[in-house]
Amino acid sequence: MTESDMEEILRKNIDMVCDEDEAMLIVGQQVRNAERGRSDLAAIDSDGNIVLIEIKRDIKDITSRRESFEFQAIRYAASYATIKNIDELVKKIFAPYIEKHHDEFQKNNRHLTSEEIARRKIEDFLHSHHAEGKFNQQQSIILVASDFDEQTLSAVAWLNKNSIDISCYKIIPYTINDEVFLKIEKVLPTENYDDFYVDLLDSGQTTRPTRNVTRREYPRIKDMLSWDVVKAGDIIQAKNRDDEGTLLKNGNILVDGDEMSLASWLKGVLGWQSVKTYVFSIHKETGKSLDEIREEYMEKEGLHI
Repeated sequence: MTESDMEEILRKNIDMVCDEDEAMLIVGQQVRNAERGRSDLAAIDSDGNIVLIEIKRDIKDITSRRESFEFQAIRYAASYATIKNIDELVKKIFAPYIEKHHDEFQKNNRHLTSEEIARRKIEDFLHSHHAEGKFNQQQSIILVASDFDEQTLSAVAWLNKNSIDISCYKIIPYTINDEVFLKIEKVLPTENYDDFYVDLLDSGQTTRPTRNVTRREYPRIKDMLSWDVVKAGDIIQAKNRDDEGTLLKNGNILVDGDEMSLASWLKGVLGWQSVKTYVFSIHKETGKSLDEIREEYMEKEGLHI
């Protein structure tokens, strides 16, 4: 897989690098700044902040560059800090992105310009997450590669410990029977950063933690079905939408005769690449989100993550 392959996969599936309580909307690709720097992907998160996603193929690709992976990303993130309002984001980044992927966006919006589509999508995304008044108050960085060198991990660990929002994700491709499968691992942030630092007194080698941090292990819909807090046959609605479907005993949803996962259904309804699935799935009978139902049950039973 090339870097451009990984970029296109993430562009269409940014939820691969989102925790369950996060959501992102891709707003830019190969964005250039005034100093000829070019960042891979740009997104806006559910807190209204701009997220920079930088991709390298592997360790060789990282170490062969003249500039360090993390510092390159920091320079690009500093450029995004100059975006002060939605109009600037639309004109400088999102509208050109929509123009580049014209067929994906305008098939249902042929009467709208790229700027109009961009503004509607951002305003809908921010309003749905109650983030209208918090636009781009800070920026965050996501670094993606199939593996990382020790120097990069050491630098990112130090930045994390000093309150810089930067993450490292490993996307590892495997070929099985001529099919490609991707393994996703969140390496940083983590609870213990000391194991990542490169010691000045030794050869520069350090030991990685034995356990990588992956997606948060919240109970899923199948757990909720086993708890009997929701049941097969219950109607699930998309938050702030009229769309609904029937919950199945395997945790999927049936919509107009088609079975799909809750996440896939919500992404289609909302038009976003990633969705807070349990926040935006509303249990019609109670009017509560699946997230609220889950939290109430866990609190009553004394269950903790």
